[in-house]
Amino acid sequence: MARHSSGPIYTTEAGVPVYGIIAEYTTPADLYRAAEMVRDAGYSRWDVYTPFPIHGLDEAMGIRRTRLPVLIACIGLTGAGLGFLMQYWMTAVDYKMVVQGKDPTSWEAYIPITFELGILSAAFTAILGMLAFNKLPMWNNPLLRKDRFLRCSDDRLMICIEASDERFDQEKTRHLLEAAGGTNVDLVEEEPEKVKTEGTGH
Repeated sequence: MARHSSGPIYTTEAGVPVYGIIAEYTTPADLYRAAEMVRDAGYSRWDVYTPFPIHGLDEAMGIRRTRLPVLIACIGLTGAGLGFLMQYWMTAVDYKMVVQGKDPTSWEAYIPITFELGILSAAFTAILGMLAFNKLPMWNNPLLRKDRFLRCSDDRLMICIEASDERFDQEKTRHLLEAAGGTNVDLVEEEPEKVKTEGTGH
């Protein structure tokens, strides 16, 4: 395996780009300890795959709290504020009109639309932000080409460390996963279609 001089991209001897290295673990406890070892080794581009939730796994992986709630709050409040100002400008500045004897600057009438625009802005931010933070949609993943990986939705526990990680090294990374109790440690290559496209420059 060789690393390209132009960036952190590993290739096999045949010149096929490498996606990463994957390993299986027998029990949730083994997977938990392995995740702690990978975290402590300083890897940042890796993930754990399980068919069921494992309590405390986020902490074992060192996953920080998402910034999405802060983004939702900011955009939601901004949408509500703009909705309020829009109504105030239209009703009290641009086209003053007394309705049912009420003052055009009466803020109580602005509440429904202000609320709806705030909720709408927050909802769209939550959906689009979640997709962006999770790098979705991902139409395909090299891991799906591994038959053993497909059993992660049934009875397999796995860790995959990506080759794009700055600390990735074929021998050292493989040794770490094996030392953490991993079995069936295997190299994951990129899709042939992607390799062909990158090679032709199209």
